[in-house]
Amino acid sequence: MFLTITTTGTPERPATDLGYLLHKHPDKAQAFSTSYGTAHVLYPEAEAGRCTAALLLEVDAVALVRRGKGKGRGGAPDAALAQYVNDRPYAASSLLAVALSSVFSSAMKGVCHAKPELPGQVRPLRVEVPALPARGGPDLVRKLFEPLGWTVTAEPVPLDTEFPAWGDSRYVRLVLESDALTLAEALRHLYVLLPVLDDAKHYWVAPDEVDKLLRVGEGWLPGHPEQRLITSRYLSRRWALTRQATERLELVRLAETDDSEVEEIDNAVEAETEAEEKPTPLAVQRREAIVTALRQSGAARVLDLGCGQGQLVQTLLKDPAFTEIVGVDVSMRALTIASRRLKLDRMGERQASRVQLFQGSLAYTDARLKGYDAAVLSEVVEHLDLPRLPALEYAVFGSARPRTVLVTTPNVEYNVRWESLPAGHVRHGDHRFEWTRAEFRAWAEALAERHGYGVAFEPVGPDDPEVGPPTQMAVFTLTTPKEAKAA
Repeated sequence: MFLTITTTGTPERPATDLGYLLHKHPDKAQAFSTSYGTAHVLYPEAEAGRCTAALLLEVDAVALVRRGKGKGRGGAPDAALAQYVNDRPYAASSLLAVALSSVFSSAMKGVCHAKPELPGQVRPLRVEVPALPARGGPDLVRKLFEPLGWTVTAEPVPLDTEFPAWGDSRYVRLVLESDALTLAEALRHLYVLLPVLDDAKHYWVAPDEVDKLLRVGEGWLPGHPEQRLITSRYLSRRWALTRQATERLELVRLAETDDSEVEEIDNAVEAETEAEEKPTPLAVQRREAIVTALRQSGAARVLDLGCGQGQLVQTLLKDPAFTEIVGVDVSMRALTIASRRLKLDRMGERQASRVQLFQGSLAYTDARLKGYDAAVLSEVVEHLDLPRLPALEYAVFGSARPRTVLVTTPNVEYNVRWESLPAGHVRHGDHRFEWTRAEFRAWAEALAERHGYGVAFEPVGPDDPEVGPPTQMAVFTLTTPKEAKAA
């Protein structure tokens, strides 16, 4: 997948200023990890009179299939193409658009600290995309780009040059030229319109895509004659999101016509509504789910095993229902940070009597862990090598045996919803593995059966109909009558 950006210049305004704008030095070839492969930035030519920057995206076809769970083009609705042999490594699409926003993010925002005057300057630009899927053909390509100030050359690519009677494919060779745009404007046009022409996206279109579209389309999308088509295709024809985007774009248009601010036009809702609607961070949702499960279990004395920097301990301390809270971690550095977070040295005597922190390894049995109502293993198991997992299982379920155990861990299936997560990567560099929902369920059910527990499963975070929640939680309850009575 390939794209070039060319500009010309003079001794006073050298074309090599393109390197400053893109924040990529012309004398270097650089590589960047993206969602589904590696993006390379290089300069085939870099002279004062003419400079060309090239973006080459190498797509990892295997990762594309794995993260798309076998749905053809990485989870896009068009599943007719074969899984491993298709056009995704070669034809410009949302994959290339995401690479543009990732590799040239500062340029797209119009930021250049080295030469602040450059982003606002219009300059001669020539953009070439050798293979661009165009559902709608060359006519639609021109309808999308010409109103934005581009001179468009869209040459259809024949199905086979040896057999011209077969006609043209749905791909075009695209050349865009303009003398009236800034580089930031050009990149924003490409970011939106490449996936629009392809009419598919390789990642799940979530509600935050509306904000992204309006942000990148600021200044040109509200007045575009093909605004409805652009909005619908960019949002993968999701009706509710398309309607929301259309309504907000109409407010922008009315505000511009009335020479006023959008807030003055849209004054039916109080200002604080926007703050209330900000999404809750996943870590906060996870802690809330844990506290809810602990309350439902009736636990008063709680172990936070692998407590890290003490965020959950801090949350539990706010609820007087938890009379004793113990944080355990193998890292003294983490325990020191937790102590500072909790302000243990300044805590009142009554509050201090409810909490303690101590060092310990979950790979060994520990008499100090026995006798508690509940234990929490929040985002812990995935940090252990799989061969060491049985030791943790016995230390918690076989030796300590609290009445309730909560285990949360990432759902690897949900990783496809994060476009910025590099292909094949886990969410954290220290994760030794990440389980699918089926793998987590199989592990938890086998563990519960071995040690006399029942187990139930709960989603944490938005429960996606296709890939499930971002975090999965197992709630273990001791069921062996003798053991339960003793506990």
